[in-house]
Amino acid sequence: MERDDRLDPREAERLRRRDREAAAEERALMKPGMGKVFKQIQDAQRKAADAPVELARRSRRRQPR
Repeated sequence: MERDDRLDPREAERLRRRDREAAAEERALMKPGMGKVFKQIQDAQRKAADAPVELARRSRRRQPR
């Protein structure tokens, strides 16, 4: 991050804190075991994305012709 002396010291500290917190979140995702969590999240998102398609197919089957 470039240092900008025109910033208020409180604002500069807030920006440093924000950057440090963002970096901490990125590091937390690299901890051992987080791959499993990532896969679980992806699986849940995939299941949620596929769910409306399955519901629509079921509703079409139930309609009498």
